[in-house]
Amino acid sequence: MSNEEQTASRKPTSRGTDGQAGVQSVDRAITVLEILAREGHAGVSDIAAEIGVHKSTAFRLLAALEERDLVEQNTERGKYQLAFGILRLASAIPTRIDMVRQAQPVLDALALQLDETINLAVLREHFAVNVQQARSSAAVISQNWVGQLTPLHATSSGKILLANLPDEQRDAILDKAGLPSLTPATITSRKKLLDQLEEVRTTGFATVVEELEVGLNAAAVPVRDHTGSVVGALSASGPAFRFNEARMADAEEALRAAGDRISYRMGSMA
Repeated sequence: MSNEEQTASRKPTSRGTDGQAGVQSVDRAITVLEILAREGHAGVSDIAAEIGVHKSTAFRLLAALEERDLVEQNTERGKYQLAFGILRLASAIPTRIDMVRQAQPVLDALALQLDETINLAVLREHFAVNVQQARSSAAVISQNWVGQLTPLHATSSGKILLANLPDEQRDAILDKAGLPSLTPATITSRKKLLDQLEEVRTTGFATVVEELEVGLNAAAVPVRDHTGSVVGALSASGPAFRFNEARMADAEEALRAAGDRISYRMGSMA
């Protein structure tokens, strides 16, 4: 075999090795950015330990990111933090991510897991409007809630949305909407509702027991965006005889995990 042929035969292997190393470097660089986004700042030793590399490798990664203005050293010597170059990249993202599109696979999976109707709701004026829904096999004849406006004070999603509003905005909404009685279980006392909303805000979990409709129960958790603000509510609902208070408590962990997944897809680091 000629020298040229021997050289040519080695090239694919070299490209493959270089390609794998390049992918690994990119993966490590992204992990560094995620660490800094999560922690706020970190030193070279901390980063090296978390990604499992030598300090010299971590330093080279940070130096490359710093050259691109993606990280910078803060006033605390040896600590790195995200830099303004991140904003330059983020500005290319549409200002409003399609929450429905991001949430749909999560809703579908949760409906199968809980075997109940799953809804995603957002605030519209003084209502909660359901913008997407997933139904399980046990809920094939249940009501289609998509597009329907529901009262905030009598729904689990509504309570999540109300609980996370600034006091002034929440009070203005309650002044306008009132607290109409929809069933014997509907909360019509403003003080009682506000006390409950304070608990919902603290725990991040809301339930209603036949407050909107007799025979219908629901539980909900918040969905957050990249700023950490609550932009939606994820709920599971079902007939009271099946989705009772014990079942709602059992569903809390799955609901929270699903809410966190949607929030992550929306850019939340919480």
